[in-house]
Amino acid sequence: MVYATLAAAIVAEILGTTAMKYSDGFTKLWPSLGAGLGYVIAFTLLAQTLKTMSVGTAYAIWSGAGTAVVAAIGMVFIGETVSAARIAGIALVVAGVVVLNLGGAH
Repeated sequence: MVYATLAAAIVAEILGTTAMKYSDGFTKLWPSLGAGLGYVIAFTLLAQTLKTMSVGTAYAIWSGAGTAVVAAIGMVFIGETVSAARIAGIALVVAGVVVLNLGGAH
């Protein structure tokens, strides 16, 4: 159940960040509200996750997955530059999360 809560926190963070992109510096109402709501949900669910999961593991998964997915969304849907360096960066983020998790969660 803790991983489902963490997954929902990641989805909320991704949606909040994507909405923030479309808020035009918080000058557009609906995307701004979407960004705020996304982050309120994300932090609430992350806080619930931290009741039973170590902070290092939870935050590594939450931030790493969010970073990788938002970077991919930027490249695929928003027209941001696709380059070998950016793809390698995403792969390194994912690898870092895996390595942190292989270290154990005590």
